[in-house]
Amino acid sequence: MRATLLYRAGDVRVEDVEDPKIRQPTDAVVRIVLAAICGSDLWPYKSQPYTDHPRHMGHEFLGVVEETGPEVTGVKPGDLAVVPFVYADNTCEYCRRGLQTSCPHAGQWGLNGVDGGQGQAARVPYADGTLVKLPVAEDSGLLPDLLTLSDVLCTGYHAARTAGVGPGEAVTVIGDGAVGLSAVIAAKLLGAGQIILMGRHAQRTALGREFGATDVVAGRGQDGVTAVRDLTGGFGTRRVLECVGLKDALIQGIGVVGDGGVISRVGAPQYPDVPFGFGEFMRNITLAGGVAPARAYMETLMPHILDGQIHPGRVFDRTVALEDVPEGYRLMNDREALKVLVRP
Repeated sequence: MRATLLYRAGDVRVEDVEDPKIRQPTDAVVRIVLAAICGSDLWPYKSQPYTDHPRHMGHEFLGVVEETGPEVTGVKPGDLAVVPFVYADNTCEYCRRGLQTSCPHAGQWGLNGVDGGQGQAARVPYADGTLVKLPVAEDSGLLPDLLTLSDVLCTGYHAARTAGVGPGEAVTVIGDGAVGLSAVIAAKLLGAGQIILMGRHAQRTALGREFGATDVVAGRGQDGVTAVRDLTGGFGTRRVLECVGLKDALIQGIGVVGDGGVISRVGAPQYPDVPFGFGEFMRNITLAGGVAPARAYMETLMPHILDGQIHPGRVFDRTVALEDVPEGYRLMNDREALKVLVRP
C-alpha cells in the first residue's frame, strides 16, 4: 500500500510499504477513507534529523473495517469507524476513569510497527477498545465533521472540560488554529457566556466567531492582556484555554487569567519549564490540561455532530489526495492552510 513517511525535517514522501495484516487476535485492518494532517505533525516535520527508518505519519483517520482478528467482537468487516489518536484497550483502570492515554496498552500511530493514519490502510491494535463505529455511510457529507473526533475536537473539548467551563462562564481561548477553534466550539457547548478568542489571522478568527466566540483580541503580549482585561472589567477570565503549546502562549494565559482561575493547556508543550512562580502561587492560579483522552469524549460529542448542532469539519480548508500529502504539509507549515484533509 501507499503511506506517508517522514525521513527528515521537511522531507515527507509517499511510498510503498507493507500491507497491514492481522498480527494479534485483537487487531483489525481498516481501509482509510479520510485522514488529516495535525498541527502536532508539524513539530517533527520541522525538526526531525535524517533517519534510515522513516517515521510513518498520521494519527487522525477514519475508515472501513476490512478484516478482524478472532477475538474482536465490537466491529465487523464493512463497519465504518473513527479512531482516537492514541489506541488503547478501553478496559483497564485508567480507561475506565476516562484516561485512555495512560492505558498500559496504549500506543501512538506510526511507531513500534504500527501503521500511521496517512496511508491507504492501517492495522488497529485493540480494535474493540479503539474503534468507534459511525452510524453513517461511507459517502456521508458528515465525514469531515466526524473525523475531528479522532483528535482536534476532543482536544478542544478536553481544554474546556479540564478548565471547568460551565454555564455563564467567561473564557479566553489562546490560539486560532484548529485546536483553538475547536475549543471555542467546546466552550459554547458547555454554556460559556463570553468567549474571547486571541488570534491574529482574520479568516480564522472570523470562523471562530461563527463557532461562538463573542470577542476577538488580535494583540499579543501586554497589549493582548490589556485588551482581555478591558473586555472583562479588569478581572480577566476565570477559564483560559491555551491551545498553542508555546511558552509565550502560556505567559499570555497567566496575564489574562483572573485570580483563582484555571489555565488549561492542551497545545503540545514545546518548552521544558513552566513559568509558575511565587506570583502565580499568590494568585491561586491552577494549571490543568494535558494530552486529551479523545476516546473518552467521542461518544459524548458525536450526537452534536449528527444532529447538526456543531460543524467542526469546517476547520478543514484544504483537501489533498494521498500522493499530495507532502504539499499538504508545506501548506500548513507555511500557514497557507488551517488544516488539511486527506482523501486516500
